[in-house]
Amino acid sequence: MEKRVVVTGMGAISPVGNNVSEFWESIKNGKCGIDFISNFDNEGMKVKVAGEVKNFDPTLTIDKKETKRMDKYSQYAVAAACEAVEMSKINLDNVDKNRFGVMVGSGIGGLGTIEEQVIKMSEKGPSKVAPLFIPMAIINMAAGHIAIKFGARGTCTSTVTACATSSNCIGEAFRNIKHGYSDIILAGGAEASVTKIGIAGFTSLKALSINDDPSRASIPFDAERNGFVMGEGAGILLLEELEHALKRNAVIYGEIVGYGSTCDANHMTAPLPDGEGARLAMKAAMDEGKVDKNDITYINAHGTSTNANDKAETIAIKDLFGERAYDIPVSSTKSMTGHLLGATGAIEAIASIEALINNFVPPTVGYKIPDPELDLNYVPNKGIEREMKYALSNTLGFGGHNAVLCIKKWEGK
Repeated sequence: MEKRVVVTGMGAISPVGNNVSEFWESIKNGKCGIDFISNFDNEGMKVKVAGEVKNFDPTLTIDKKETKRMDKYSQYAVAAACEAVEMSKINLDNVDKNRFGVMVGSGIGGLGTIEEQVIKMSEKGPSKVAPLFIPMAIINMAAGHIAIKFGARGTCTSTVTACATSSNCIGEAFRNIKHGYSDIILAGGAEASVTKIGIAGFTSLKALSINDDPSRASIPFDAERNGFVMGEGAGILLLEELEHALKRNAVIYGEIVGYGSTCDANHMTAPLPDGEGARLAMKAAMDEGKVDKNDITYINAHGTSTNANDKAETIAIKDLFGERAYDIPVSSTKSMTGHLLGATGAIEAIASIEALINNFVPPTVGYKIPDPELDLNYVPNKGIEREMKYALSNTLGFGGHNAVLCIKKWEGK
């Protein structure tokens, strides 16, 4: 028999807050976390702004010695996982650790460590490369560190699908529990790519906005959009089988009811112009959840602020929902956080869950100049109160990866 899967804990490290409460208050109030880069000297670089995590202290949740054995992306992941576990109020001494899993990925992994060690090798020779370089750099290590910390001996995997990574991780965790393989899974993603090589690489790809006004750099759906803004952080959900959660009287924050995963099979970086892959992923998520088009009350769009993505995603939404598309609020929280790459799906799933809980649609900030081709309700600049039931959270990644979560407001069993 298929199981129901609920969210009993959440954790967030983001450019607009280092816990879920702070993150949601910022998103709700339209606070933009994009500012001038401070992580490194970017003199001579075209890109001047990013969504950096601020005032993060890893030693609040991780032993100081252990922090030195982790890349920043792993630190973010573990910190977010700690918040999710704490929020869930689960007593891990009372759970079957063999049915407790971790599915946490990253788009790039330990990019800061890679940059640092390659420079060290170039300047000082190969013998000076740090002994823990490889374990710090590889993408699966965030999941590994989380599993070690909490003694999770069940499935432990790291899906890597660029910007779709954490939505795929959450979706695969949902299916794992749904089909009876696990009771609890910590799922999501982490990224720490606001580094010199990260910014330089995406700039050379012409993917990033070169606008040096932080308020006009990440402007999804605006006619003057010219690229995305790099963000960083982590989002983790504690997913739990419904009966398992009810037996321990857990607070339930939302329910995952559907998951769609498709591929454009078209281009390394550009989406299908007609948005067909995204449309099919949204439809698949709704079909699995047995959710009618008329029941969707919010779409957290991928909304990267690139010309191609915003246009294709808008077309996909129109094709799927028809005339009803104009009645559904569609917003991009990347206007406030920037694009967290492998962490973006999880952070936006948290925003979607909070939107459902609070009956409040977060805004797309920085929106000033309408694009005649993009004519949906993008909730410009100020959030709106609205009775909510189901939300779609879209993530679309390089390589043509499309992942969509269908999330239901928790209203009791």
